[in-house]
Amino acid sequence: MTTPFRLQSKLPNVGTTIFTVMSKLASDAGAINLSQGFPDFDCDPALIDGVTRHMREGRNQYAPMQGVPALRQAIAAKYELFHGRRYDADTEVTVTSGGTEAIFDAVVAVCGPGDEAIVLEPCYDCYVPAIELSGATPVVVSLTLPDYRLDWDAVRAAVTPRTRLIIINSPHNPSGAILGPADIQELKAVVRGTDIVIISDEVYEHIIFDGAQHQSMARDEQLAERSFIIGSFGKTYHITGWKAGYAVAPSALSAEFRKVHQFVTFSTNTPVQHALAEMMARPEALRELGPFFQAKRDLFLDLMSGSRFRPLPCGGSYFQLMDYSSITDEADADFAVRLTREFGVASIPTSSFLYRSAAPKVLRFCFAKKTETLEAAAERLQKV
Repeated sequence: MTTPFRLQSKLPNVGTTIFTVMSKLASDAGAINLSQGFPDFDCDPALIDGVTRHMREGRNQYAPMQGVPALRQAIAAKYELFHGRRYDADTEVTVTSGGTEAIFDAVVAVCGPGDEAIVLEPCYDCYVPAIELSGATPVVVSLTLPDYRLDWDAVRAAVTPRTRLIIINSPHNPSGAILGPADIQELKAVVRGTDIVIISDEVYEHIIFDGAQHQSMARDEQLAERSFIIGSFGKTYHITGWKAGYAVAPSALSAEFRKVHQFVTFSTNTPVQHALAEMMARPEALRELGPFFQAKRDLFLDLMSGSRFRPLPCGGSYFQLMDYSSITDEADADFAVRLTREFGVASIPTSSFLYRSAAPKVLRFCFAKKTETLEAAAERLQKV
C-alpha cells in the first residue's frame, strides 16, 4: 500500500540492522548463529525465581521513572566497590530499558542542531542515528588497524568549537579492544578546558581479560564530572531479552538525561528491577564474568587453531574478530552471507560498523555460547 502523502525520512540511510538480517539468515539457513551478541545459555535461576516472586507479590505497576530505589542503590554501591566513585543513588543513577535507550537519552540530552559529536569507528550502530535524530552532526574518527587503537592526533584534529560530545566504547564492540591508562591521559588532555561531554559505553565492563583493569570514566575525577557512563544488565547477567540498563552521571547531567528518558520509556520493567537489585548484592558474580568469558574466548581460539582464519587481539567483550584475507577477496558482507549459507555459521561483517573507512577482510564472531555450540561452529569453520 502506498501513502497518499509525501513522507520525508529522518534516517534515510538506515534500514533493518545487520544483526536482524544475519540472525534471520542464520535461522532460514539452519546455521549456527555466532552473529548477534547474545548467549545461548541460561541466566542464573535465581533471577528467574526473583522476577516470578516479585510478580506474585504484586510489584507489577510502574516503577519510579528514575528506577526502583533498591536497584539504584545497588548500582551506586557497585561503582564505589569496583571503581572508587560514589554516585548519589537519588540524583545520579537512572535505570533505562536497555543500554541502547540510555545512549539515545544521553545523546539527545546534550546535542542539538549546530553541535558536533565525535564517534570512533567501527562503532555500534545506534550511535550515529541517535546523533542525527538530535539534529547534531556526527564526526567520524577511524580507529587504527589491526589492533583498533585510538589515534589521538586524529581525535584532536576532529575537535572544533562545535564539538559537544565524544562517544567512547571500552571494551569495544566489535573489536574487543580496551582502553589503557595512556588513553585516559590523552582523553583528559583532549577535553580539558572545553564543554565536551563524554558518553562512555561500558556495557562489557566486567568482561575484561588477561588481568587487565577496566578503565572506567568513573575512576578519574576529571572525566567522571563530564561523563555519562552506560551499563547493561543484559550483557552482565545473560538476559539481553530483558532490556535493562542504566546510566550514571553527575546530577546536572542526570537531570537533563531524565528529561529525555521520561518521554522515551518513562520507566523499566518493575519486577525485573527488584530481582536485579537482589542479584547485585552478590558482587562475586561480577568478578567471575571475566574468567568465565576468557575461558570461552580461549576455547574458541583453540578450536579455530589451524584454520585459515587469523584471530585479532581481543582484550574484552564477548566478540572475536577473525581476519579471512587468506581465504577470499570477497567483501566482508558478501563473505558473511556465503559463510552462513554454504558452511552454516553466521557472523557479522565489520562494514556494518563503518561510515567512512574501507572495510578490512574481517568478520565478528560471538563466543558467548555453550561449549557444544562453539565446537560445532569451529568444526564447520575449519572446513572453509
